Amino acid sequence: GKFLRKYSLDELPQLWSVFKGEMSLVGPRPAGPHELARYESWHRRKLSIKPGLTCLWQVSGRNRVNDFDEWVRMDFEYIENWNFCLDLKILAKTAWVVLKGTGQ
Repeated sequence: GKFLRKYSLDELPQLWSVFKGEMSLVGPRPAGPHELARYESWHRRKLSIKPGLTCLWQVSGRNRVNDFDEWVRMDFEYIENWNFCLDLKILAKTAWVVLKGTGQ
């Protein structure tokens, strides 16, 4: 379990969702039931785009971003500033995080 989490290997099954077109490689992480229950009206805007396998939160020290509103703000930052280069930057940072094993 710890090894899988450390190297983000527990995320691999979500690749199937990307292949099926249900998720993107990059975008806000899908919200689980416990997160949806916490959503205020302004949080729901992040549900307007397809969820992603990786996001700004994951490559910005997700272990250090504990504030839920800050996490949602990072998702909005992605939505508002989306471009292909931003996706490439997030994917490159994701690869680095996975290789370093800091994806705990």
